[in-house]
Amino acid sequence: MARCGTVSRTTRETDIRATWDLDGSGAEIATGIGFFDHMLETLARHSGTGIQLACRGDLHIDGHHTTEDCGIVLGQCLRQALGDKRGIERFGHIACPLDEALVEATIDISGRGHLTYDLQPPTPSIGGWASELVPEFFAALAAQAAITVHLHQRCGRNAHHIVEAAFKAFARALRQAIRITGQDIPSTKGLL
Repeated sequence: MARCGTVSRTTRETDIRATWDLDGSGAEIATGIGFFDHMLETLARHSGTGIQLACRGDLHIDGHHTTEDCGIVLGQCLRQALGDKRGIERFGHIACPLDEALVEATIDISGRGHLTYDLQPPTPSIGGWASELVPEFFAALAAQAAITVHLHQRCGRNAHHIVEAAFKAFARALRQAIRITGQDIPSTKGLL
């Protein structure tokens, strides 16, 4: 069975179409925010999945609605693609370095949305994308996908390196968690 989710979402602030293929590859990303596009391409590459996302947002205001709404839509795609979660590994954990930065990510595809976020990028923006929007993206994705995500910065001085290490760590932990390793639902409850 294909593990793919497709979601369209239109509001007064954003118009988004996305597909997340857990067994696919490649990325076609267009949000209008260059650094955010780079991070979503990084997410696809390092998770070993395929992501297509096109967003038209109210960037004349700022990047907040675009960032959060992309998190919402990708979270919904991920939840849809996972289906009943039968056979998945469920948990993923990794620490990813990028030069002086080191970020640790832990994921539980638990059926409960939660984000613990402990990054401290030292600049207010990266390539014009506000650093404060990074947790907004991950919080929206975690809530809509119904997954638990922990992101912890172990060290780092460069904001670009810290945030990119976080996306890579999240992607690699997700790659572990979505891997098919059995046939049952990995929960004593029998439901995730």
